[in-house]
Amino acid sequence: MRTRQRGSQMGLMLLAGQLFHLGLDNIPPVTLVVLGLNVYLFLFPAVPLMQACVSVYQAYWLMDWRRLLLSPLHHVDDWHLYFNMASFLWKGIHLERRLGGPWFLYLLCVFSLLTGGLYLVLEFVLTELTQDQSYSMACAVGFSGVLFALKVLSNHYHPGGATYVMGFPVSNRYVSWVELVLIHMTSPGTSLIGHLAGILVGLLYTVGPLKEIMKICAGYRSSGGGYSGYRQYTPPHYSPQINPPTDDYNSGLTEDEQLQAAVMNSLNDMGQSSQRGDPLPYDFHLSEEARRAEEIRLRRLRRFDS
Repeated sequence: MRTRQRGSQMGLMLLAGQLFHLGLDNIPPVTLVVLGLNVYLFLFPAVPLMQACVSVYQAYWLMDWRRLLLSPLHHVDDWHLYFNMASFLWKGIHLERRLGGPWFLYLLCVFSLLTGGLYLVLEFVLTELTQDQSYSMACAVGFSGVLFALKVLSNHYHPGGATYVMGFPVSNRYVSWVELVLIHMTSPGTSLIGHLAGILVGLLYTVGPLKEIMKICAGYRSSGGGYSGYRQYTPPHYSPQINPPTDDYNSGLTEDEQLQAAVMNSLNDMGQSSQRGDPLPYDFHLSEEARRAEEIRLRRLRRFDS
């Protein structure tokens, strides 16, 4: 997050060269679309930059809440865009492949809104503590707050190892905090509070309640039925051929959680099959005695039906 400057188009050229070298086919779709949206809005801004940046004064006091949507997608200059998108490209490729496209897109939307919202809270607290109104007037813009949240998430999935910062190895557990300080010291005009808000949002997801809250929200569908990655609901006259289950958000689960969900789904399917008189899925490793007993029960049911 930064304040307005305008430079050359060298950053755009470098970004285009990096995309060409990597190959568009090697970039997952959500990452590619979000990157393209940021580039498009840099070339053709939805609103002037001063109407896109977010601040306590503009968003809270003047009630211009649309800035929470606009500020992450607009950038100060081509270098600001290049460094943010180059960083997002690497993080997006790894995280989208790990989490899956639908969950990664959901994650980006939530992180973008929460980073802006937490930025406003922190700036408001600073204003109250220092009685300095300049904090409420500070207007920030850019995707870097979201990038800090994604960096915390990426480091959470790779807790071991170290990252070299200015030639010194730093544990992945603390590298976000070190970069927060270094960027603020070496790049005047960057928003320390905006980057801090991103780190806190990342921590809310990795060690706080945010992930569970997102799971609960993703588990409900406005259509009033069907299957999501976290809840099972069988409406009246349910037919698996007519209403096949979907698992759009299952990629947001850990591997252990996915395994548990698969086991529960198999148990549910087994119970429904026995009620309909259908053969059980014997590849579920039932004991031989249980199989024989079930076969005898099914033969009796079919004899009575006939």
